[in-house]
Amino acid sequence: MFKFLIKEGRNILEKDPAAKNLFETIFCYPSLKILIYHKIAHWLYNKKRYTLSRIISQRGRRKTGIEIHPGAKIGKKFFIDHGMGVVIGETAEVGDNVLIYHGVTLGGVGNETSAKRHPTIEDDVIIGAGAKILGPITIGKGAKIGANAVVLEDVPAYTTAVGIPARIVKKKENYLMYVI
Repeated sequence: MFKFLIKEGRNILEKDPAAKNLFETIFCYPSLKILIYHKIAHWLYNKKRYTLSRIISQRGRRKTGIEIHPGAKIGKKFFIDHGMGVVIGETAEVGDNVLIYHGVTLGGVGNETSAKRHPTIEDDVIIGAGAKILGPITIGKGAKIGANAVVLEDVPAYTTAVGIPARIVKKKENYLMYVI
């Protein structure tokens, strides 16, 4: 757990220019606190201790204002800047090196009949404040989602999507050079 705290604390230092030192990131950032709660809750969830896992995740929600369902899969170097109002659903999958801002929802649309009801966010994605990404869709590697966008369809890798409903406004022409 100590290595996890150091690694994630350094990740926050890299991504947030307001972060002054490692001590501050470990003790003051709600993003890191909720990741600790989520690690415990997710472990219990995988052991089929559903009620206990939900109790722990709800405690984390009360402490941080960030709600991550214990069933959600969260990658490494995940940072939630400011945090308040973030909701991540049960079947959501978040890749490595993802940055999201406050008010983001990774949720369902309510009419899904499959087991996968929430989005998959691939590696290196940035999601702006207030964005809503809904349904069993995929946000491709390196994509950027603008603030307050409502995303209801897949977003290809290395593109930028904005608006309600979200539409692609920028696409890297030769994104193969970024795959390395």
